[in-house]
Amino acid sequence: MTTAHSVLVTGATGTTGRRVTAALLAEGHRVRATSRTATPVEGAQAVRFDWHEPATWGAAMDGVDRAYLVPPVGSSEPAAVMLPFLHRARAAGIRRVVLLGSSAIPAGGPAVGRVHQALPGLFEEWAVLRPSWFMQNVTGDTPHARSIREDGAILTAAGQGRVGFIDAEDIAAVAARALTDRQAANADLILTGPQTLSYDEVAATIAEVTGRPVVHRHLTFEQLRDRWAAEIPPQFATMLAEMDRAIAGGAEDRTSDAVERLTGRPPGTFRAFVEREVR
Repeated sequence: MTTAHSVLVTGATGTTGRRVTAALLAEGHRVRATSRTATPVEGAQAVRFDWHEPATWGAAMDGVDRAYLVPPVGSSEPAAVMLPFLHRARAAGIRRVVLLGSSAIPAGGPAVGRVHQALPGLFEEWAVLRPSWFMQNVTGDTPHARSIREDGAILTAAGQGRVGFIDAEDIAAVAARALTDRQAANADLILTGPQTLSYDEVAATIAEVTGRPVVHRHLTFEQLRDRWAAEIPPQFATMLAEMDRAIAGGAEDRTSDAVERLTGRPPGTFRAFVEREVR
């Protein structure tokens, strides 16, 4: 019989957080679902939480033994708030932490890489999920989704570089296992879909499935950086543009078996995702 755990999920209304919450509830675990507005989540206890307001931390971590942590959105220095939280979490009795990182940022790297580096020294049970680019980046109100709808184009500086795009459903499935399996992963887990694709292929797949014209428009690093800087802080815009430049150089041209190894099933394909979610 599976032991029920009490799990803190930060960003519980976000792309991975709401899926992790749903997966944990389906397995009978108790979920403390946090967001900056304490948005109600059916079956979970909704609590207000803000990384930048330490006064909200206590109620979020009280009585839970595991935590799924999504770094603060748009922050180029998440360690400044996350490391103090982790020290408090350990003192409060949280035993296992699963951190959402990025395939592009290793332990000790910039941004969430500093949090990743500190995690094994703070907790005996841990995992860092390092997913590749989300398939969901072409849906909803994301920049790619908006440019697809408005201009029929995906704009990147990734050139012909290839990416192992992954479905957030698969990320959540791995997170649920890393949070609740008897044996802690205690590992850095690169998460990808089953194949790598160029953005030319991404655009062509969306066009074929939806019947709408969609192309990949190639930008320079400077063009993409400046485009991002119109919406987000310049330092963060530069970091995102540098990630595209790294893709162009082959940094994300890889796949891993982590999804199937931890969940027992292969990750979903990009075509299946488009057929399911892109309209």
